[in-house]
Amino acid sequence: MGNNNGNQTSPVEFILSTLSDVPVFQIPLFIVFIIIYLIALMANGAIILLIFHCPFLHTPMYFFIGNLGLLDIFYLSTTVPKMLSNYLTKKKSISFAGCVAQLYIYLVMAATESTLLSTMAYDRYVAICNPLRYLMIMNRTVCLKLATCSWIIGIFYSAIHTTNTFMLNFCRSNIVDHFYCDIPPLLKISCSDTSKTEIVIYVVGGLLVLICFPLIIISYVFIIQSILKIPSATSRSKTFSTCVSHLLSVSLFYVSGSFAYFRPMSSNSLSEYKFNAIFYTIIPPIMNPIIYSLRNKELKKATELFNCYKNL
Repeated sequence: MGNNNGNQTSPVEFILSTLSDVPVFQIPLFIVFIIIYLIALMANGAIILLIFHCPFLHTPMYFFIGNLGLLDIFYLSTTVPKMLSNYLTKKKSISFAGCVAQLYIYLVMAATESTLLSTMAYDRYVAICNPLRYLMIMNRTVCLKLATCSWIIGIFYSAIHTTNTFMLNFCRSNIVDHFYCDIPPLLKISCSDTSKTEIVIYVVGGLLVLICFPLIIISYVFIIQSILKIPSATSRSKTFSTCVSHLLSVSLFYVSGSFAYFRPMSSNSLSEYKFNAIFYTIIPPIMNPIIYSLRNKELKKATELFNCYKNL
């Protein structure tokens, strides 16, 4: 990397790429991703609407599921609309300020979701290990504080990474080999020394994971211990089933994200990185509502009641 000289300036705008530069693939890819995007918006929106309108879903678990749905809508909407517009235009540009905003909002959503998944694990721990005190411990105030803390952590986490990234100069090129502004492709076009920036990425990112993921593991250690003490196999299975949806969401989020971000940058080509990005930016938001709706009897009941109400 070149040194950061005082006469170097950053570009007024960046040029984003698409998953494929072959013209014949542009419209088919646009159609595929707009369908996925609309389905994800409708699915997450439907869950939020059901939780809001159905009183028997006004519980801590569904409060956090509603927050997760809202996060997934913002998560998708930060990157996908710009990607879709780039399939229809020749000049695939984004302003410098737009790039900063896109990276910042995207990282807020990602970090908040990571923290929220840990909070949901704690919610399942209290529900299973302290069922008689569940509603007292996880009262409305506590739920609001936990959700607020998740958002605050996401805001500060993103501020660190965004500031750290855009303190660099980008005089080498303004072409970002990615379909949205993300840290690794931005580092590739920087003419500054990025070694300290990469250290901050791994330390801060690793710290978030080392705080959130162990909390999930510890919660489930206690949950499994509690479930094993239940004498009836049917009751054990029924109790554990309340955790399956959350476990699937956690696996989807951490496996897809870690596969892309926690690999050495030198061994991860940008073309491969773009392909991996699909899995952690698009797949979790569209799969989460499917996971929770298919595995959840209360949401199915709420859907039936809502449909009956509309038909009256």
